[in-house]
Amino acid sequence: MKIEQIYTGCLAEAAYYIESNGEAAIVDPLREVEPYIEMAKERGATIKYVLETHFHADFVSGHLDLAKKSGAKIVYGPTAKANFDAYLATDGEELALGDITIKVLHTPGHTMESSSFLLLDETGKEHSVYTGDTLFIGDVGRPDLAVKTDLTQEDLAGHLFESLRKKLMPLPDDVIVYPGHGQGSACGKNMSSETVDTLGNQKRTNYALRADMSKEEFIKEVTTGLVAPPQYFPKNAVMNKMGYSSFDDVLSKGMTFMDVARFKEAMKQENAIIIDTRHHSKFTLGFIPGSIFIGIDDNFAPWMGVLIEDLDAPVLMIADEGREEEVITRMARVGYDNPVGFLKGGLRAWVADGNEVDSMGNLAPEDFARQYATENPKVLDVRKASEYDSHHLEGAENFPLDFIYQNLNKLDKEGKYIVHCAGGYRSVAAASNMKNLALRM
Repeated sequence: MKIEQIYTGCLAEAAYYIESNGEAAIVDPLREVEPYIEMAKERGATIKYVLETHFHADFVSGHLDLAKKSGAKIVYGPTAKANFDAYLATDGEELALGDITIKVLHTPGHTMESSSFLLLDETGKEHSVYTGDTLFIGDVGRPDLAVKTDLTQEDLAGHLFESLRKKLMPLPDDVIVYPGHGQGSACGKNMSSETVDTLGNQKRTNYALRADMSKEEFIKEVTTGLVAPPQYFPKNAVMNKMGYSSFDDVLSKGMTFMDVARFKEAMKQENAIIIDTRHHSKFTLGFIPGSIFIGIDDNFAPWMGVLIEDLDAPVLMIADEGREEEVITRMARVGYDNPVGFLKGGLRAWVADGNEVDSMGNLAPEDFARQYATENPKVLDVRKASEYDSHHLEGAENFPLDFIYQNLNKLDKEGKYIVHCAGGYRSVAAASNMKNLALRM
């Protein structure tokens, strides 16, 4: 038996490769599926199942492409209603995989179709459980992400309480918990940096698994302190449920390299967006007017989902040479399927053609301190509210990048602002959006 956690830091997402005696299952695959196919091929295994714990909201799963390319069967829990061919397993149903067994546990709460997959080893012993967004290390799934439901988040939290108490907590303490996400994901609020643990340790340390917790206390705790999810979450959930374009087609379309004249013509498309994925230190020195900074060297995909509201918008891209495929791949992971192409030669080609560039200043700490002390500048702190509440500059306004579009209209178009974050990435992203807004007003 082979089990491998395939963790993607940008999304704080864990997919799993499970194999026994020549048969493999993939749990919650990412959009690009070739790595799973190659893994099975190298080991001489056939992918038999694509196990989906639920309709994911924070990324577009690779279930459709993987099933098509491998011949595997897509498996959901009993109440999933997909717009494509999928097998809906009954609660408690056992699926044979080589010499082991995968038992389906319907665990509603995060969403109503959420299910966990319990692995029984060659002897029939409970070995590990793949909990998706039902149970994390240190946390449980938030109950406010279900798409098109009449249930309140309190209703869903009640279902989650029952699922944990009746389906997962009764399992042996030595069962290994393999969750769908780790720290940094917006699918929970208190996740550990660890991505695997034993169930017994989680019973001792996870606030949501306290044995003395009442259902009412549980509902209150898991629904308190939730911030609004990113705007792309419900859109990704719909894509996962209804279907989407092949990743191969998206990649092929996006890997187009345009000279300056063609790029400028593409900029005229309705709702066209230019994203600049270079490091923020390069972006501030010079960029195409109206372009938005979303650097590839950070949590690019989630920030793409936060900052580009229209998943269908034509996206033109600036990238460092050799990183273009990475940009398209990470965009597609969160549902941006309309990449138009890249500016060949990047900003150098734009400047060489005689076109205007914009820039933004970088204040050294001593210069900022002088301005702060003598000029009373307008300071925007674009970190999360929790970071701001922890400590912030006196007089600075909290203006979280996560919710910038809800607040941009509060700014004075003619005003001057100093924008800061913790390391530079978010402040540059915010400033680029502010400049973009000023151009459009």
